[in-house]
Amino acid sequence: MTKTILCAIDINRPKTERKVLEWAEKLATMEGAQLDVITVVPDYGSAVVGAFFSDDHTAKAKEHAHDLLAKFVSEVIGAEANSKVRHIVGVGTAYHEIISVAEKDGADLIVLGAHRPDLSDYLLGPNAARVVRHSNCSVFVVR
Repeated sequence: MTKTILCAIDINRPKTERKVLEWAEKLATMEGAQLDVITVVPDYGSAVVGAFFSDDHTAKAKEHAHDLLAKFVSEVIGAEANSKVRHIVGVGTAYHEIISVAEKDGADLIVLGAHRPDLSDYLLGPNAARVVRHSNCSVFVVR
């Protein structure tokens, strides 16, 4: 049975996320694991602000995010390695989508970055903290 590593990337932060993806790829290579990379776009369809967007806004955002994710992964780990990566775009809140995909796909490890800590989240950002707290598998946090 092949191990799976799920790497969570914020495609809006390519400079800081590069290091996260590099770690995930290194760990996947060492373990002979399948590398899955996820990014999450917000779901504006169910919010009050959703009325300001066209009906197909989420689908277009998801498609655009998928293209950006595939391009980013290819730039960081190379086209050959990228061809073996499963690119996932979730819609909703980042921590919920990451945990949901990890559980559904039986991930053995989640790799993600921790960003912008403030006093209430001194060690981890809010999404990373929630993933660490609620995940059923191990979580590798990249600073």
